[in-house]
Order: sequence, then C-alpha cells, then structure tokens
Amino acid sequence: MIPELRRDFNARFTAAKYSTFLSRLDERCGTHVKFRISETPCFFPDALLNKMRSAGAEMIRQLVQNETYLAEARRQIPDGFLVRNEAPRPLFAQADFGIVRQPGGRLTPKLVEIQGFPSLYAFQPALEDTYRECYALGASITTAPDAGDLLKRAILGNHAPENVALLEIDPEHQKTLPDFLLTSRRYGIRVVDIREVRKRGQRLYVGDSQIKRIYNRVIADEMIRRDVQADFRFDDDLDVEWAGHPNWFFLISKFSLPYLRHESVPESEFLDQVDATPQDLENYVLKPLYSFAGLGVKVEPTRADVDGIPDEQRPHYLLQKRMRFEPLIETPEGPTMAEVRIMYIWLEELKPVGVIVRMGRGRMMGVDHNRDMAWVGASAAFTEAGV
Repeated sequence: MIPELRRDFNARFTAAKYSTFLSRLDERCGTHVKFRISETPCFFPDALLNKMRSAGAEMIRQLVQNETYLAEARRQIPDGFLVRNEAPRPLFAQADFGIVRQPGGRLTPKLVEIQGFPSLYAFQPALEDTYRECYALGASITTAPDAGDLLKRAILGNHAPENVALLEIDPEHQKTLPDFLLTSRRYGIRVVDIREVRKRGQRLYVGDSQIKRIYNRVIADEMIRRDVQADFRFDDDLDVEWAGHPNWFFLISKFSLPYLRHESVPESEFLDQVDATPQDLENYVLKPLYSFAGLGVKVEPTRADVDGIPDEQRPHYLLQKRMRFEPLIETPEGPTMAEVRIMYIWLEELKPVGVIVRMGRGRMMGVDHNRDMAWVGASAAFTEAGV
C-alpha cells in the first residue's frame, strides 16, 4: 500500500531469493514451518496501522469494563474450563482487521475477530528479521518494536524459567511449533504436552519439576473435540499461575461481537436471535463462537447450513454481515487481500507489540484456505518513517 516500496520489491523479487528466505526461516525456527509463508511482506502506512492499534485497544477495554457482558460471557464457558482466580484483564489479546472500501471510496479497517489468547509473539519477529535479511530491505523500512522484555515478563512473571511451561496439546505436531521452539529457546522455558503433566495434591509436575506458571496455548475447543484426557481439570484448585488466564479465551472472543459498540465492528447477531434467515446469505458469514483457525466457518452459507444448526447449538453461532476485503497488495499473481492482526500485551498498560499479516485471494484469509496459491499466506507488516 506504499506504492514505491511495493513496486521496488516486486521488481527485485526472484524465486531464488524466496527459496533462500524459506530455508533461513526454517533454520531460524529450528523446524520446518508447515503453514504457507508469503513471498512478500506488506508495506502499510503507519497511520493505518495506528488506526487499527487504537481501535483494537478501545474495543478490548470496552469489554473488560463491561461487567454485564463479562457475566454473560462467563456463563458460556464449558463445564470443566471455568478456571479459578480469574485475572482482572487479559494478559494477551489480539484484534484482527480486514481493510474494506467504504461508500465514497475511503479505505477503513473492519474488525474480523477479537481474542483474549496468545498469538505468535516469538515467531513474528523472526519472520520479520528473515524478510529483512533475505530481501535486503532498507534501514528506513521499519516494523513494530520487538516485544522482547515485555513478553519475557508476561511469560515468566517472577518465576525461574525451569518452573514455567508452555502448555499445548501434542505440541510437536501443531503448526505453531516454530513459535513454541523460538519461545523456549529465547526464554528458557519448556514446551509440554498437557498429557505429560501430573497432578500431586494441588501442584502440577512434569517429571520431577514443579510447574509454577503456565504459558497457556491449549485451545479448549480442540481439547473437547479430540477428547484429550489430562491428569488435571482446568477448574481444579491448583497451586499454579497462568500466563494468560484461560477464562479470557472465552471472555474476549467472537461471542463479544454483538456487544461491541464501535464503528469498526460489522453487524453480528447470535444465530438463536435471528428472527428470520436472510434471503441474501451470500452477504453473510456463519461462525462457531469458540473454534480456532477458521474451523467450521462458512462464508456465503446456504439456507441448509443455517437451518441445519440444531436449536441447542444456535446460541453458539454467529451470523455476521460479510466484509468484502479490498485487494490492495499488488503482486505478480494479481491484487491480493490482507488481514491484519494487532497483538497486545497487558501488564501495566495495554500495549500493542506486534503485527501479523495474512494474505489471501480466497474467500477466507487463514493460511489453510490459501495453501494452493502463490503470493499468499503468513506475512509481515513493514512501514516507512513518515508514511
């Protein structure tokens, strides 16, 4: 979107550079990155990124300060996942935006999703550094500051690294493994499969080492769907701290969209509250509330899709007005859309610390939905001073 940078990058691009870029990224991560990485970073005006940063922060605060909403959201937490000693605010939060063209031609960000859960805080700086090195991006082209010490404080708290665990289901086979390994290497914590944890009294252990703080990456929906059996329940009375209290996965989620009051929020309604199924379903998206990575989302759902949701499940789905992302990124494969995630950490203050970009030309932006295309996939946001 910064035309000069876009044209210069496209003119200097070669397949050999991209091949080297992918190899160096794998080396940096210590494992093969299984999801598709785009051939190109994106070049955004800083004013647009700042608009998204401000909008996301405003919406997160709006939810945290709304006790009526939080009480209703808390009632949606599945049995066994309402965790004690809830933190007063999310330690980690994400706000995803698409860029749409308003009537009259103005470009503006629109919220896609909001989450109270960690994202790729360690992987994204590694991706940015690899883009910069392999494509020789100039010194004036900048990215968001590395979260570095702030992320370290958020993950470790006041504990020694050997007593902190990044907890996940079968982490070795998750596509987010590169982020786990980079986090482990950078901060000295171990990556632990939840099925390896043992409960002794109120304490949790992996082997003979006590886990005193958990950097939680376990998705409750995946745990339920796969019927994962652990030696403890999330609602047990445990002597452990949470780096990212699990309740916030549910408290800041797609469930919040109908409650938000902000110009960036598209029209959204719980499926059980939809009086009549719209005739123009091609202008809507059907979303389960607590799935991850786009699982179960239907763009342009059919009437059969909507009517086929059982009555007891309808409160757990959203019918959302579809946003038409503007294809703004000029590539050799044609104009491409971008979805931008602003990552936050909330210690003393709610602070935006990084930006993730997903590029795509399909109906959905997740990397799984653009795998057979070129010049799409995970990317990074760069800007230029003063632009």
